[in-house]
Amino acid sequence: MHDALPAPLVPEPARRSFLARVAGMLAALPLIDRHAEQFARRSRSIATQPNATQLGALAAAVLPAELGPAGTSRAVADFQRWMDGYRPGAEINHGYGTGTIDRLGADPRPQWRAQLSALDADARRAGGQSFATLPVEQRQTIVRAALAGERGETLPSPLAARHVAVALMAHFYESPLATDLCYESEIGRQQCRPLAAQRQQPVALARRGR
Repeated sequence: MHDALPAPLVPEPARRSFLARVAGMLAALPLIDRHAEQFARRSRSIATQPNATQLGALAAAVLPAELGPAGTSRAVADFQRWMDGYRPGAEINHGYGTGTIDRLGADPRPQWRAQLSALDADARRAGGQSFATLPVEQRQTIVRAALAGERGETLPSPLAARHVAVALMAHFYESPLATDLCYESEIGRQQCRPLAAQRQQPVALARRGR
């Protein structure tokens, strides 16, 4: 006679429950990895993000005064969202008739953050105050000095700009808001208009809110 097999140390229902939990944990690993990657990406973004106060002070100095505080804040927020969505190494849509695929370059934000800090340091050396607390005219003087070596008759694309002030202006002047301001009308460039409104003249900005 054969001896009876020993009873399992772990009862079968408990063993099955344990294996089910392990399988669930293994299935969740990709999701955990994605969350960890997203958290790391957000952390890197915050670490390289240009100072918001300095960026707002710069915008008030280099963007059109006609925007007013609300329009300037909107332009800065749009620029901020554009920076947040930047992914170094991402593929760029290739041009018509070519199959060459280019990729985005390095993240420009660390350099722009350093340039904003340099503007702040220049302001403190000049008057003992931070860049953001100086009057707009003094901020403009400091920015002009920082851009003294820049050359060109047109604004480059924001990514081709060598200074954050130029990048901010370039991003704004590519926007529908800049077109509206130029024509003093609500053109709504890059926005779809219903067919019924095609024959209507754009509303003048001066009439907004009336």
